[in-house]
Amino acid sequence: MEKYKVGVIGGTGMVGQRFVSLMDGHPWFDLTVIAASAGSAGKTYEEAAGKRWAIETPMPEQFKGIIVKNAVEDMKEIADEVDFIFCAVDMNKEEIKKFEEAYAKLECPVISNNSAHRWTEDVPMVIPEVNPEHLEVIHAQRKRLGTKRGFIAVKSNCSIQSYVPALSPLREKYGLTKVLACTYQAISGAGKTFETWPEMIDNVIPYIGGEEEKSEQEPLKVWGKVEDGVIKAASDTAITAQCIRVPVTNGHLAAVFASFEKKPEKEEILKIWEEYKGIPQLHSLPTAPKQFLNYFAEDNRPQTGVDRNMEGGMAISVGRLREDSQYDYKFVCLSHNTLRGAAGGGVLLAELLCDQGYITKK
Repeated sequence: MEKYKVGVIGGTGMVGQRFVSLMDGHPWFDLTVIAASAGSAGKTYEEAAGKRWAIETPMPEQFKGIIVKNAVEDMKEIADEVDFIFCAVDMNKEEIKKFEEAYAKLECPVISNNSAHRWTEDVPMVIPEVNPEHLEVIHAQRKRLGTKRGFIAVKSNCSIQSYVPALSPLREKYGLTKVLACTYQAISGAGKTFETWPEMIDNVIPYIGGEEEKSEQEPLKVWGKVEDGVIKAASDTAITAQCIRVPVTNGHLAAVFASFEKKPEKEEILKIWEEYKGIPQLHSLPTAPKQFLNYFAEDNRPQTGVDRNMEGGMAISVGRLREDSQYDYKFVCLSHNTLRGAAGGGVLLAELLCDQGYITKK
């Protein structure tokens, strides 16, 4: 098949580097443009990002010689050259909102890793296996923006992608009344390595700015419904969260406590998790894990260092399901935060958008 032409905006940062690395050998997508700030523009990608390369996979040879464009000044040129862009820029939220809408108005679809548009009512925030029906709000967004091709779609916060997938099918069948989630989050979630953040070695920080608010609110949008051209957040589940930074490179672990309108049997939960599939699995999208939710019966699994890379870092690991004295059940979940939680989730979202006809080749 003729590949979609793709740009990565913000390609020198950690998430941008992930996007670039995931384009290496992708069967549907051909990376033709990398853009970043004025300081990187005009350099080869190797010159701009080589010394700052922060992920474990080497920089793909085929992309080293790409000349980095200016994400702002070359916007029209970039939009004309590609079928869509991945966006992972470092700006304040208001700047990102205007920046992403500018690309969309140039008829360039934007798949964003940024949080700026997550609460824009007609911007879908999608976990591909969980709420693909939210993509239909794109029709209303295009009317607002006055576009035919252009739109913005975002992925959710990386930490909620460890536990929202496990809760979603249970919520649908049994009703979910309240959730307590404590997340133990890797330093790459802050764009850091142990070399750049030595203070994290042998240390735990019990606060991540803005993360608890996102963890308590974003699942409600994911579980919401499209009505009258906007996404209306769910209001029937109460969530409280505590988010902690821990000294691991990659992988967000969550300890989850949940109560239901109708309490299921443990065996029912395990069966639902084992059988849970979404469009990515049913349509065999290129980066979709074959088994979305993987349950470990061992008491000491999942482990961050052992299980985060399951199925290319795109699968969710679950374990320690048991009844609780205060809630109905408790369990732990794990996801790879820069793969499933960030760039990988963005790539899978782009595949879903192409599969569902929202992104077309020019």
